[in-house]
Amino acid sequence: MLSVRADVPNLPWHDPREATRLLRYALHRQGFTHTYQSNASGMSVLSVLTDLTVWCKDGMFVWTEDGREVTHPADDPVGAADLIARQYRRPEHADPFESFEEDRSPTGSGRDETV
Repeated sequence: MLSVRADVPNLPWHDPREATRLLRYALHRQGFTHTYQSNASGMSVLSVLTDLTVWCKDGMFVWTEDGREVTHPADDPVGAADLIARQYRRPEHADPFESFEEDRSPTGSGRDETV
């Protein structure tokens, strides 16, 4: 258990684990439900998608978008979740396999059929 002095407020962004937990909950509300959080000394990491990992360290959330580093204050996990959702949101009912069209014959079997 972490010890906290009585005269210091327990602010979530002072603890990367707590800030990341709050980001994780905010992302779950945005539809990102398959996340994984890991914590180490002084930082926390949240795996959101195969191409998105968010680090929390030094009071900031940090991730990469289109090859550039994005930072957002760890004291605003809802705002960070909104930014992430805008960049990574996919249509809710989109078929994830839609881009993998199969090369099929008109009969759909993929084989030549004789009658």
